Amino acid sequence: MPRTRNTRLAAIHSLFGYAALRHPEHAAVIARVLAIPPKRSDRPLVTYLTEPEITALIAAPDQATWTGRRDHALLTLAVQTGLRASELTALTVADLHLGTGAHVSCLGKGRKQRITPLTRTTATILRAWLAEHAGQPTDPLFPTRRGTRLSHDALQGRVATHAATAAASAPTLTEKNVTPHVLRHSTAMTLLRAGVDTTVIALWLGHEAVTTTQIYLHADLALKETALARTAPTDAGRLRYQPPDTLIDFLNSL
Repeated sequence: MPRTRNTRLAAIHSLFGYAALRHPEHAAVIARVLAIPPKRSDRPLVTYLTEPEITALIAAPDQATWTGRRDHALLTLAVQTGLRASELTALTVADLHLGTGAHVSCLGKGRKQRITPLTRTTATILRAWLAEHAGQPTDPLFPTRRGTRLSHDALQGRVATHAATAAASAPTLTEKNVTPHVLRHSTAMTLLRAGVDTTVIALWLGHEAVTTTQIYLHADLALKETALARTAPTDAGRLRYQPPDTLIDFLNSL
């Protein structure tokens, strides 16, 4: 598989990039390895949720229960921030800052610290959750009933369960495999449609390179249709400027 091959090649490139600093005497061999290009492969369009689907998903947990209130807060944060599944499950109480300039702090991919601002609605929901879940600063923000961190599989299971419930009010959800990463894609598409530049979206999501964010431009048909509407039809003739009579009279008087 091309993607598997490229993943292995990336690991080899990383190793030889390190070796280039430590063993310059092997520079020729190292350069040949680093010059090996990745194999081209088909890239499917990303799956993301529309606004009605997001609304239905967030409303799906039963907030009459402790688990439902936890999941409601978790889904709200996930959709608004676009955090990775590993980042969501690793969050602690101390990572949440709900004062002036509310934000959440996380240690992202590559051990890079990232701060993501929170909307007023998200901050209000999380404030209510913290009032109920009053733990120590190092405790998980979204724990299990036993107080331990949610595993990736448990998070996936909760998202899938609520997606199935939400399908009753948003039937299009039955056509999608809703995962925590799909929620991340949904955040990116929401930002893109709001007119946010891709460089800002890359910073928001913690992408290493801006080129990674370009996949969302390819996925959004509405943006392409908007761009098409701004272009002139190919069969439209060239329009010649016709000056008004007042302008002609003024020029003749000079």
